[in-house]
Amino acid sequence: MSQLVVRCFSLSVDGFGAGPEQSLSDPLGKGGMDLHGWVFRTRTFQAMHGAGGGEADTVDEGFAAEGFRNIGAWILGRNMFGPVRGPWPEEAWNGWWGEEPPYHCPVFVLTHFPRPDLTLADTTFHFVTEGLEAALARARAAAKGRDIRLGGGVATLRGAFRGRHIDEAHFAVSPVLLGRGEAVFHGLDLPALGYAVQRQVQGEGASHLVIGRA
Repeated sequence: MSQLVVRCFSLSVDGFGAGPEQSLSDPLGKGGMDLHGWVFRTRTFQAMHGAGGGEADTVDEGFAAEGFRNIGAWILGRNMFGPVRGPWPEEAWNGWWGEEPPYHCPVFVLTHFPRPDLTLADTTFHFVTEGLEAALARARAAAKGRDIRLGGGVATLRGAFRGRHIDEAHFAVSPVLLGRGEAVFHGLDLPALGYAVQRQVQGEGASHLVIGRA
C-alpha cells in the first residue's frame, strides 16, 4: 500500500520552510537557500545535478538517499513547479527543474487553473484542479504500490497534515534563523492530529526529525 511521505524537507531552527519575499530570482525567499546547505554537499544531490562527487557515508547522505527510495509518484504545490500565478500564459513556464527534472516518475501539481500534461525527459507533470485528495488518488494509482512523496510547499504540507494524509515526514532542521517567512507548523496541533516524533538523528549539517503517526 502506498504511503504519503515527506522527505528531506528543510526547516530553519525557528520553524520556517521558506524565507520572505519569494520571487523568480529568489524562489525560496530571502535566506531560504541557506536551509538546504546540508543536502547540497551530499553525493545524492551532486549525482542528481550531474556534478559527481559529494559527501558519502554520512548521516546527511543517508537521509538524502532515502528520500528517493521506493518513490512511485510526487505531489507538488504550484509554487514548487514554477512562479506563475493565475491562468497559465501562452508561453507557459515549464518548471524550475530544466529539461531533465529530478523526479523520474509521474508528478501531480496542485493548481486552480487547468493545463495539459507536460512531459520532460522521463517525468510527466499532471496538473490537478480538484484538490489534494484528488491528486492523492491519482498519485496512488500511478505509484503502483510504491510511496508518494509530497514535495511541498509549506501550505500544501500544512493542508496534508490537517487532513491526516501524511503517514511519515522527515524534516532536516538547519542551523539557520530566518525570522520571517513560511512557518511550517503555524496553526497545526500535531499531537491532536495523531502525530509524534519517532526519531531524531544529528547529522553533519542538520538535525533530522522523523514525525509519524502516534
